[in-house]
Amino acid sequence: MADRDPDQPGRRRLLQGIAGGALLTAAASGAAGSSAAASAGSSASAPSPPATAGARGYYACAMQLAVDAVNPDSSRDAARARMQATLQRVDDMLDGTRRWVGPDLRLVVLPEYFMTGFPWGESIAAWADKAAIAADGPEYAALGAMAQKHKLFLAGNAYETDRHFPGLYFQASFVVAPSGDVVLRYRRLVSLFAPTPHDVWDRYLEIYGLDGVFPVARTEIGHLAAIASEEILYPEIARCHVMRGAEIFLHSSSEAYTVTMPQKKIARQARALENLAYLVSANSAGVRGVNVPVDSANGGSDVIDYLGNVVVAAGMGETITAYARLDLAGLREYRRRPGMPNLLSRQAFGLFEASYATADFRRKNGLWRDGKAVVPERSYFVDTQRDTIARLQARGIVAD
Repeated sequence: MADRDPDQPGRRRLLQGIAGGALLTAAASGAAGSSAAASAGSSASAPSPPATAGARGYYACAMQLAVDAVNPDSSRDAARARMQATLQRVDDMLDGTRRWVGPDLRLVVLPEYFMTGFPWGESIAAWADKAAIAADGPEYAALGAMAQKHKLFLAGNAYETDRHFPGLYFQASFVVAPSGDVVLRYRRLVSLFAPTPHDVWDRYLEIYGLDGVFPVARTEIGHLAAIASEEILYPEIARCHVMRGAEIFLHSSSEAYTVTMPQKKIARQARALENLAYLVSANSAGVRGVNVPVDSANGGSDVIDYLGNVVVAAGMGETITAYARLDLAGLREYRRRPGMPNLLSRQAFGLFEASYATADFRRKNGLWRDGKAVVPERSYFVDTQRDTIARLQARGIVAD
């Protein structure tokens, strides 16, 4: 049976009234005797809540924020202090965003790795120590306090440890409910730079189950699923989410923004249309602290409707202008309507089962040996890709 909590089962945060500069400290102390965030791959598995104002329609916002990276910090304490400052800034921005958009703002999506930036030369061990957070750590307690305080669902992305795989970290996308609970935790499955569940696949499935790999949170604002950054280019991930009922894709990203059509924007519109799902995508407003021009990943956050139309898209800079009303009742009605445009209902997935089962591209379990996780060198990821390409060449799939 899947382990639904990697740390302490049933843990819950009751952290109302926390605000200002004391947010993270107060949240951490309040969490010490209270309940833990949801487990890896966890989701709200109960039947959908009854129809509410959220089910009829509400506003969602892709909050485009600059990332203050922890790469320059020489110690764990310095990095954690920088992360605390970021969380305090997010709390302040949420207050202003709710005042700007209105009380029917129910969902806010934050950019990819908004607390830390990305590893830029650090080893797996060094980045795990400096930037990866624990499922029951003070950072999630602070995020839970924010969601309670501002009465909304808060989605984002962070590097995260897991007690079942010591020494490794995963890139996790999460959703925190207005209750303060983490109701969804999805671990990124495709990455060229970080460990993923595929690297420890058999053990990961044993612990969390397949529904824990593709979690969908059934909430009063719809059935939520997360897609991390570049994974928007892989249609199978969105498909597996929608097979489990996903209606709204939450896409935390930090991607190049260009005046020509970015690949990921094409993919976002395709994922929304082919799955008849809303998509809320938050990009960063630049990344400070690495030796890459700061605005390389800046702008283009958007909200896309279930027909693949861009409802609103932001320009560059820190902004909350990518917000729009999600008509959940309209989406559900459209999915129930027979006809050629109902692409979701016309899928015959059994057609593809045998092809996928025998594909043998990237191989699983590369970081699981002799019953334990292996902490790799950075070269592991590109070596694994080279091995895949070589085998595809040998089979004639990739031509010489």
